[in-house]
Amino acid sequence: QLRLEESGGGLVQPGGSLKLSCTASGRPASMAWFRQAPGKERELVAAIRWEDGNTFYAASVEGRFTISNERAKNTAYLDLNSLKPEDTAVYLCAASRYWRPILTAMPTRHNYGDWGQGTQVTVSS
Repeated sequence: QLRLEESGGGLVQPGGSLKLSCTASGRPASMAWFRQAPGKERELVAAIRWEDGNTFYAASVEGRFTISNERAKNTAYLDLNSLKPEDTAVYLCAASRYWRPILTAMPTRHNYGDWGQGTQVTVSS
């Protein structure tokens, strides 16, 4: 089991930017960011295969958010740009020590067994 520690998040105005970080206690096979707004289902935001760096994005964030990793630090990052009020949610980091997504299918929450506590992102003027 991997322990995950998140940082970043906060309050930002529409059009602004934030950077989230998630550090795992060991090397994962893949990591991802999900988000959950009040009354809504948890949804995938972005995911990354650890060794080859292939990435996956939800259509709602593609072109605005970027997921990346720093393998030496077992850390994944999520750069959030051009933020909109509808991006407001708790953002959760997820990881799998052994599973990595195939290139032709989007990961789901059921693929990840290790989760962080979540960090709040609020986009408001």
